[in-house]
Amino acid sequence: MRVGTPGFVPERLVEARAARRVQSMKELALMLGVSPSSVSRWETGKQAPEADALTELAKALRVRREFFLRPVFDSPRPMFYRKLVSTLKRDREYQTSQLSWLHEISHVLQHYVDFPELDIPDVLGGSSYSQLRDEDIEDIAGELRSHWQLGEGPCTNVVAVLEKIGCVVGSIEMGTSKLDGICSWSKSEDRPHILLASDKMNLPRRQMDAAHELGHAVLHRNVSAKALRDDLPEIERQAFRFASAFLMPQTTYVPEVPNYSLAGLLSLKERWRVSVKAQIKRLVDLEIIPQDHATQLYKTYSAKGWNRQEPMDKEWAVPKPRMLHNALCLIVDSGTRSKEDLLSVEFTMHPGDIENLVNLPSGWFSKKTGDVVSLTLKTDAARETGAPAGGSVIPFSRRES
Repeated sequence: MRVGTPGFVPERLVEARAARRVQSMKELALMLGVSPSSVSRWETGKQAPEADALTELAKALRVRREFFLRPVFDSPRPMFYRKLVSTLKRDREYQTSQLSWLHEISHVLQHYVDFPELDIPDVLGGSSYSQLRDEDIEDIAGELRSHWQLGEGPCTNVVAVLEKIGCVVGSIEMGTSKLDGICSWSKSEDRPHILLASDKMNLPRRQMDAAHELGHAVLHRNVSAKALRDDLPEIERQAFRFASAFLMPQTTYVPEVPNYSLAGLLSLKERWRVSVKAQIKRLVDLEIIPQDHATQLYKTYSAKGWNRQEPMDKEWAVPKPRMLHNALCLIVDSGTRSKEDLLSVEFTMHPGDIENLVNLPSGWFSKKTGDVVSLTLKTDAARETGAPAGGSVIPFSRRES
């Protein structure tokens, strides 16, 4: 029979431990000065911690006490990990915990702000992903570009596209090069939540990662956990094929290839914002160059040291998700909720975790709302001097009380 704090949710303890990369119950027990069997009983739900122990748990794992009394924001649909096979269990669990917290932040913000309506058509029409041919994936990528009015030229900010069509996107450092992105459909919101890695990031990689996760959201919405385990290589291959077709449409990208050399592909990188390596794979997939020619290109590519960093990688800013950031700022700036209210009533994780997930400056929650730089609108004359246009803007409407 459970005793201790009423309403304690064991899964939240498991989640918090994963979020702090505490590898074992024994390690957490040492941090708390309790027996491993106590932690085991808490995590399995056989016993709930007493009030004092709950306070110590909150301190050790840097969350509020109330964190352990709220439900886990998980999804019955599988999560698509880019490198499931080669990733350590600890790192996958960390990434899963961060995606769950992204769900929670999104859920809170949507109490106050209307997010963009989801606009991801059912491209399979009830069919299974396993019936898709490569030609089908190519067609789907092209049809979606048309549906979202992206044209057939370069799409230079896939993250902005994701947010515009209603996806919730976060970006954090994963602490390992073995993690890229993760995607899952939210049960409560019925929209994709995507978490991108920002480790060693450059624009072409961000573009491909974001398009890859979009591929999962479009093609694999109804894939079961069993199918994901049993057919992971094919599911990943499909997502990559979609991403390549989305970023490099066959009808417009291919005619621009001047020649099938590294120099030729590098000349296209500046316009299409796609890595040389991804371009080589695209040309092989479309059977434009044979595999032996691609192999020779890869050898030269490696000899130039481009596996570590390609030319132009550092020349472009990496697009960051803005929707959650803008929504939180709107709530505070409009006076709907203060930062203090949000932390004491709505959010239960550490403010630093929220800042990290929604791309707010470190310490944003601790700064007073009035501690901002005062700005004034330009006069007509000054405006004519021409400041460059900004990125994609996602309009929000405040939710009526």
